[in-house]
Amino acid sequence: MNTLLIAGGVIVLLFLYFVGTYNALVILKTRIKEAFSGIDVQLKRRADLIPNLVETVKGYAKHEKEVFENVTKARTALMNAETPKEKAQADNVLTGALKSLFAVAENYPQLQASQNFQELQRQLEDTEDKIAYSRQFYNSNVLEYNTKVKTFPSNIIANMFGFKEEEFFEAKEEERTSVRVNFKS
Repeated sequence: MNTLLIAGGVIVLLFLYFVGTYNALVILKTRIKEAFSGIDVQLKRRADLIPNLVETVKGYAKHEKEVFENVTKARTALMNAETPKEKAQADNVLTGALKSLFAVAENYPQLQASQNFQELQRQLEDTEDKIAYSRQFYNSNVLEYNTKVKTFPSNIIANMFGFKEEEFFEAKEEERTSVRVNFKS
C-alpha cells in the first residue's frame, strides 16, 4: 500500500512538472510573439514617418533623386519583411538609406530650421529609442525561451511538442548603433 502511494505521488509530481513545463514553454512562445509585434509596431511607425521626412527634404533638395528612391525602396522592403531575420536585414538597409538622407539634409540650413523637419527629427529619434528597447525585449524573451528549449529536462518536453529555437533579432556589425540624427550646425 505504501509503495502504491509513493508510486502514485511520483506519477502526480511528474505529471505536474510536465504540465508546468509545457505551459511555461507556451507562455514564453507567446511572449516572443508579443515582443516581435512590438518591434513590428515600432518599425512600422518609423516607416510611416519616412514619407513625411522624404517630402520635407525633397522640397529643399530636388536634385537628390537617387537618395529618395533608395529610402523608398528600403522602406518598402521593410514593410514586406516577415521573419525576424528579414526584418533585421531590411531595417539595416533602411538605416543606411536614412543616413544618406540625413547627410543630404545637412547641406540645407533652411531645412534644418524648419519646424516641421525638427518635429519629424524628434519623432524619429523617439522611434529609434523605442525600436532599440523593443529589440532588447524581444531578444530577452528569445534567450529565456531558447534556454528552456535546450536545457534538460525541459528539452524533452519541448522536443515532444515541437518547440523549436527562435531567431534573435540581430543587426549587422556596422549597423549595431542607432541612427544618429543631428541637423544642427
